[in-house]
Amino acid sequence: MRDMPGYFEFAAASNFSFLRGASHAEELMLQAAHIGLNGLGLCDRNSVAGVVRAHLIKREQELTLAYHPGARLVFADGTPDILAYPRDRRAWGGLCRLLTRGNLRAQKGECILYREDLLAHIDGLELIVMETSSWEHASPPFLRKPPSAPLPASRQGGPAHYPQAPQPVIRLVANAEKKAAELLALLREAAHDRVRLAATMLYRGNDRTRLARRGIMARQAGVPLIAVNDVLYHHPDRRELQDVLTCIREHLTIDTAGRRLAANAERYLKPPAEMARLFHDTPEAIEETAALDAALTFSLDELRYEYPEEMRADFATPQDALVHLAWEGAAARYPDGIPDNVRQSLAHELALIGKLNYAPYFLTVHHIVEYARSQNILCQGRGSAANSTVCYCLRITDVDPRDGRLLFERFISSDRGEPPDIDVDFEHERREEVIQHIYEHYGRDHTGIAATVVSYRGRSAIREVGKVFG
Repeated sequence: MRDMPGYFEFAAASNFSFLRGASHAEELMLQAAHIGLNGLGLCDRNSVAGVVRAHLIKREQELTLAYHPGARLVFADGTPDILAYPRDRRAWGGLCRLLTRGNLRAQKGECILYREDLLAHIDGLELIVMETSSWEHASPPFLRKPPSAPLPASRQGGPAHYPQAPQPVIRLVANAEKKAAELLALLREAAHDRVRLAATMLYRGNDRTRLARRGIMARQAGVPLIAVNDVLYHHPDRRELQDVLTCIREHLTIDTAGRRLAANAERYLKPPAEMARLFHDTPEAIEETAALDAALTFSLDELRYEYPEEMRADFATPQDALVHLAWEGAAARYPDGIPDNVRQSLAHELALIGKLNYAPYFLTVHHIVEYARSQNILCQGRGSAANSTVCYCLRITDVDPRDGRLLFERFISSDRGEPPDIDVDFEHERREEVIQHIYEHYGRDHTGIAATVVSYRGRSAIREVGKVFG
């Protein structure tokens, strides 16, 4: 009799799968540790927005279970959902580029991916092919807006139209196994041994027969079968909240939702013993979770501050350029002579910036601010950067350091090990000019705009839940 293997859950979605996941990433990690899971993989829908929170709670609570960041890829062309986990840092970069590609061609709140996108970024990704596609071409109610015109192919990177509605269910069922076999063959050719077929208990009365057919399909394709529970919440008690989220997403009340709601409360994190019991006919599907864990070596701890070089003509290094500009700026700020305390603080800051290799970042911000001022665009640095003498001398901020009350360590500290963050406000009417200059100067492949995740405030959450209950 074989020993019961450990179990790693690789299909867990947090509330960053907006209006689908009913638990915070932190709750999933803590519950996974509590019930004895050997590891957890977080894979939200076309997003990696929640992976850092899970990583941080694991570190803060010193949890010993393994943790793997990934994403659930949901495709607009009917391809079954695919869970993608990066083996290494290079693959993590590819996954992020893949998701960026889908977001660039979509409306706010959506991500449009095609199978070809995955094939273009498949290197180093471990893949789990789910049973069906969960694609829905619809935003949440308050984001829903019909497209005014087709998106150009140059921006989409795919067909220059919005995807057609899914095929009728009967036709999908009839062709499902054939299409799945074709997909597995395609992925096997591209990703070799990094492809697995998911096996999930759906509690529809035919699980044994269905899973047996999944096993046959996996063997014919030459890929392993892997057990997943397709988790949407950390504890069964969250099923009611998940129902509410479904109603909000579908614009329904709880009384009219009917079969749109989950038929049971089984989409929670289950302990290893329970998963082993459910898959006693296919223990190899449980064992495969450990094999996947062993293949994944990437950790978010590998990500470091790596700012690109920002060279200036006539200077050997970015630090040399920054030192020259800072002292030149100090002389311009204080035409009657640089005060001794300013001279001391400037020398101290420049030495620390050089030690931490942050000079390129300061040169970038200086360039952007100088451009704005040359175009008479109002701009002003703010926040903790106002504690920096260097920023004052570069005319990024306007808080005079001569009074000696600046606290530079709030801005940069070698003890914290955090890179600097300089916030600069530009006048609203002309901010786009600055953005376009950045694109033109640095190139679109080397620039990006930070995005925020849509979330509810208390009042709007109460209003939406109220609608659900009529």
